[in-house]
Amino acid sequence: MSIRIRLLLSFTALLAVAVVLFVLTAFLSSVAITGDVRSMSSFYHIHYSLHPLTDEEESIFLDLKYLAKQDPAQLNDPALLASYDLKLKMVQAGLFVRRDDTMTYASPSLAEPEMGSALPPYDAANNAIRSTLNVGSRFFSYAKFDFPFPDGQQGSLYVMRERSPWAEVVQKLLPILILVLLAVMLLTGLLLYRYVTRSIVRPLDTLRRSAEQIKEGDLQFELIPQARDEIGQLSMTFEEMRRRLNESIQLQLQYEDNRKQLISNISHDLKTPIATIKGYTEGIRDGLANTPDKLDKYVGIIHDKITDMGRLVDELLLYSKLDLKREPYSFERIDLVLFARDAGEETGFELGEQGIEVKLELEANISQHGAVILADRAKMKRVIGNLVQNSAKFMDKDEKRITLRVGIDDAAADTAILEIEDNGTGIRTEALPHVFERFYRGDHARNTQAGGSGLGLAIAKQIVEGHGGTITAASEAGAGTTIRIRLPLYRSENEGQDNKAGDEA
Repeated sequence: MSIRIRLLLSFTALLAVAVVLFVLTAFLSSVAITGDVRSMSSFYHIHYSLHPLTDEEESIFLDLKYLAKQDPAQLNDPALLASYDLKLKMVQAGLFVRRDDTMTYASPSLAEPEMGSALPPYDAANNAIRSTLNVGSRFFSYAKFDFPFPDGQQGSLYVMRERSPWAEVVQKLLPILILVLLAVMLLTGLLLYRYVTRSIVRPLDTLRRSAEQIKEGDLQFELIPQARDEIGQLSMTFEEMRRRLNESIQLQLQYEDNRKQLISNISHDLKTPIATIKGYTEGIRDGLANTPDKLDKYVGIIHDKITDMGRLVDELLLYSKLDLKREPYSFERIDLVLFARDAGEETGFELGEQGIEVKLELEANISQHGAVILADRAKMKRVIGNLVQNSAKFMDKDEKRITLRVGIDDAAADTAILEIEDNGTGIRTEALPHVFERFYRGDHARNTQAGGSGLGLAIAKQIVEGHGGTITAASEAGAGTTIRIRLPLYRSENEGQDNKAGDEA
């Protein structure tokens, strides 16, 4: 008998026993609560006599009761009664008003031909204001209040809710029954587990020894399946896992080489500011800063270098998180036009003192399609900030200009385009493929002597790709650089219906 058949028989028995015990438990629990199977109906009559309404319905009932006491004449107004009935209908309840023996208002959602004769008679003392009643095959719980109209006629108001005894008993007893079922299934499962595991442990011993080899770090072996049943298929899968694990280790070794290269780059970037800090510190210690002006200058330089080092560490930490996919994203719907306009105004204010003009341009197809994207606002703001600041460092024209341009990709209507264009020094053609690499030194645009960490464009690339987009650079030496970001547009399947619902609301 195959393992599959044995497992099938075992769990069929488990399911059968669980179902039988579940039904039996449900029956016995019902009898224990009600005292008798036939007393289920009376049990719910008693329960709903004490708690006929929900909190929302009770609040509306108290409003009507206050109105009946203070100004009962208003209960003759059909419009007022309809407004209260609408509130009750929203919480699945209804309103009835009676004047003497005539029903002056009946909620359409709960109306029954026999409702007038089934309602309790007038009780001036209001001794029993909460109870239940049956109208035909329907079961209702209600709260009522009897009052006199200004002309002396007897008035009654009822806030009523239809109930389903079976649904309520399931709701009340379901947690208990689920706990009982879980306990029964756990006990039965433990017994069946003992039987099933004994029948498959021996064939799995080979897999266990193979796993021990992997645990010891030995991946240079081959696991050959001895059978074609489920165990054989498992052995084939295990062998595939061993092979991929071996490939993963080789890839990890490659990552280790990259890490060493990264450490080398970091050491190179930290070496210069540390040497500068050391030199100026020794100058202060040796008394070279013998005037307050010199001392302020030395301390200012030290402070600037420490700030640069802190910025480098922050950039490196963010890049590492992005590279390892451990930086969380908080996506929201963003209008790219408004977002770019806000970013342009903010950066324009900062760069205006440097004589750099930042402006926004919209392509013609924006008005036709819109440009709503799903993005992390803070991270996309950092992307634009990094790109704009990078452009601002390499301006050599008298008229310095940075342009943010938003449009829709003509080749792909579901893609938005955000461009950052400057008229700076540009980037050499051979350096363009490498500008988004971390710590790239092949071009002046990535030179830390200009005041950058060497990670700004690399971080921008990681964030854009984290949004499912792409980022590229185009440049002409001496004419400027254009960074183009492509991001998928947000398209909701129910966008039209949502907009219609929003207009109606």
